[in-house]
Amino acid sequence: MDVVKVLSLLSFMLVFGTSCDQKKTVESVSAMTQECLSSSQTIKNRFVVQWEDGSFSIEKGNSLDEFRETFIKENLSLIKFVEPDQTVHLRPYSLSSAIQPNALSTTNWGPEMIEAPALWNQDIVGHDVIVGVIDSMVDVTHDQLRPNILVNENEIPNNGVDDDNNGFVDDFLGAKFNSEENDPNLNRHGSHVAGIIGADPEFGPIHGVAPKVKILPAQFMDNQGAGSLGHAIAAMNYAVSRGARILNLSWGGADCQQNFAAAMEALSNQGVLLVTAAGNGDYYGNGINVDENPDYPSAFNLMNQINVAASTADDFMIRFSNFGRKKVLVAAPGYEIDSTVPGNQVERMSGTSMAAPMTAGAAALLMSAFPAATTQQVKLALLRGVDVRAGHEFEVSTRGRINVRKSLSELQKILDL
Repeated sequence: MDVVKVLSLLSFMLVFGTSCDQKKTVESVSAMTQECLSSSQTIKNRFVVQWEDGSFSIEKGNSLDEFRETFIKENLSLIKFVEPDQTVHLRPYSLSSAIQPNALSTTNWGPEMIEAPALWNQDIVGHDVIVGVIDSMVDVTHDQLRPNILVNENEIPNNGVDDDNNGFVDDFLGAKFNSEENDPNLNRHGSHVAGIIGADPEFGPIHGVAPKVKILPAQFMDNQGAGSLGHAIAAMNYAVSRGARILNLSWGGADCQQNFAAAMEALSNQGVLLVTAAGNGDYYGNGINVDENPDYPSAFNLMNQINVAASTADDFMIRFSNFGRKKVLVAAPGYEIDSTVPGNQVERMSGTSMAAPMTAGAAALLMSAFPAATTQQVKLALLRGVDVRAGHEFEVSTRGRINVRKSLSELQKILDL
C-alpha cells in the first residue's frame, strides 16, 4: 500500500473514530426508559454497567444525576450502556385450594412421563455435563445432591483465599453472589431445582432427570426469593466460566432489559443453552400470554434458549402456567413435583420453576449421549421430540410436552447416525 493510501486510511480512521466518540454521550449510554426508572423493582442508586469489552459490573452512586456526572462521564469511552439494577423473583407457585391434588402424581412421575428411564437403561445419565443452577441456595450437603455437586479441585475450601485466581474466594462447591445469610427453612427453591435436574437415586427417593450430571450452584437469590439482576448476570457468567453448558433460570420479572438481554445473548452466542421458566400467571392464578405481555428473561426468545411452560400428570397445561405460540417453546412436568430441599428432606412444589429444570435435565441427557452435538442441535431435538396428543395440545410453539426418548432419536437423525 502506498503512502497516500496509508495516510488517507489513517485520516478516515481518525475522522470516523472522532465522529463515533462524538456520538457517544453520557445521555446516550444511560438512556433509560421511564418504565425502567419508575419500576418498583428498581434498586435505588445501584447500576448495572455494560462495558465495551463485553463485561458487566455493579456500581453505586448517590443519585442518577450524580452517577452520570461522575462515574459515567469519567469512564465514558469504556462504557457501552448503563441501567438501574433491579430485583427479580423466583417462580414457584403456591397451590391454592382451587387446585386439587392429582391422583396420578407419584414421587418421580415427571422423569417417567418424559421417558427418561429409556435413556437411563442405556447408561445415558448425564456424565460429563455441567448444569449451572442460577437460583437460591443449593444444599450441597444433601445426601442426594452432594455426589453430583461440581468440585473446584483448584480451590482450597474455607481458607478465605482465591486459590485459583478466578476472582472468587472459596468457590469450592460453587459461588454465592448475594450477601444475606441463608436460612435453610426459607431458602429451599435452589435445592429443589437442583434435585429435579440431578438428584442421585442411590441415596434417596428422588430420581433426577440426569442422575449423574454435575450441578454447579451459583446463588444470587435471598431467603425471600428475590435477587439482583446484576448479581444474576454475574452468576450466569461465573457458571459458564466454570464449564456449564446449560443454565437453568427459574425466575424472572425484569423491567430493565437492555443490559440483561445483551448478557443473555452473549451467552447464547457462546453455545450455552438457556432454559427459562415461562412464568406462573397473574394474581388470580391464570396463565398470561407472554407473546402479548412479555416477561423477562423468558420472552427473550434467543437462539439457544428454551422457554418452558408447566404440565400436569394427566398431560394438560397447568391453569397458572404462562403460554405463547411464539415465545414459549415446550411444556414439561411442573405440577406437584417432589424433589430435594435442605436438611436431607423432600418437598413437593409446583410451577414453571419445576418445568424448566425438567427440561434442563433432559438436555443434559442428550448432551451426555452425544457430546459433540451442538447446543442448537440439542435444542432442535428437544423441540422435534415433543409428545403432541389429541385433545392435549399445549399453547406453545411446538404444541407439545418434552419426551427425551423421542428427542434422543431425533438427535440421532440430526447427526445422521
